[in-house]
Amino acid sequence: MTDSPAVLAAMRDAISARSHADEPECVRELLEGAGRTIASPVREAAVQRARGLVRWCRAAGHRAGTLDAFLQEFGLSNREGVALMCLAEALLRVPDEATADALIAEKIRAGDWGSHLGKSASAFVNASVWGLMLTGRLVTLEADALDDTVDWVRRLVARLGEPVVRRAVLQAMRILGGQYVLGRSIGEAMRRGRALEKAGTRFSFDMLGEGARTFTDAARYFKAYSHAIGTIGSARRGDDPIANDGISVKLSALHPRFEYAQRQRLETELLPAVGKLALKAREHRLGFSIDAEEAARLEPTLDLFEALARDPELAGWNGLGFVLQAYQKRAPLVADWLIA
Repeated sequence: MTDSPAVLAAMRDAISARSHADEPECVRELLEGAGRTIASPVREAAVQRARGLVRWCRAAGHRAGTLDAFLQEFGLSNREGVALMCLAEALLRVPDEATADALIAEKIRAGDWGSHLGKSASAFVNASVWGLMLTGRLVTLEADALDDTVDWVRRLVARLGEPVVRRAVLQAMRILGGQYVLGRSIGEAMRRGRALEKAGTRFSFDMLGEGARTFTDAARYFKAYSHAIGTIGSARRGDDPIANDGISVKLSALHPRFEYAQRQRLETELLPAVGKLALKAREHRLGFSIDAEEAARLEPTLDLFEALARDPELAGWNGLGFVLQAYQKRAPLVADWLIA
């Protein structure tokens, strides 16, 4: 591959042009490309490995955790599953108990929970369905909740059902968090990850709740990322970034206007901050990945990654990484550009 400016510019133009490509056409091209570029023995080996993994998962189904059983019953194919996933994500950001009560009421009361009763092989899931059915009856969101919020909250707190329901749902969110979140701090996450590291696993740590709304938010996230890099670096195994844990940074956490329309502004306001974090990661011999975000933010993400890749202060460092969402329609073209 070449890194000549003209070739790279043409590749970027091709990436932009594919933003709204027809999805079936993209799939057809992927299938045709796989047939041309991947040798038959390699494809067959991949198929056999995939089948083996599926068989292993099915055989180990009895060991599936409570969350696995919960998601198998609800999933995202029905409104109840969608409501639960929205609730799980949103409650991480709810600042007070009254708002949590209102959110629980809004999401739970709309579900047809009875249709899931007794459908799961998990006693935990079936018990949860009973609780959700009960919740749907105990917790209601009256029309006056929006008209006279103060009085509504006062009556809400006075009722026995809401605090009980809130605690139950928050406990369920902790179960979800235990599956997907390694720790509440970088130190806790590293401690919990040590058991997996013994088997050769390496982590690229990131943080929940990214997405700065103000420059004050962005400064707070910058400080948190900087602290995390120092903490991870203090436990590194050596000088090879590949052998050490690393960090994944979401650019939207470091600037409140991380969007395509602000590309020029991001170059002067966001790039220096990202560069400082990358330089600190280099000093600690860590991997530093630019995390994936919404498809609409891919173009400015590529801009900033290229600027970091060409930064003389980062030359010779093998730790700069880019998180590419393989299911994006532009992914093959982005992969080619990254290689170039």
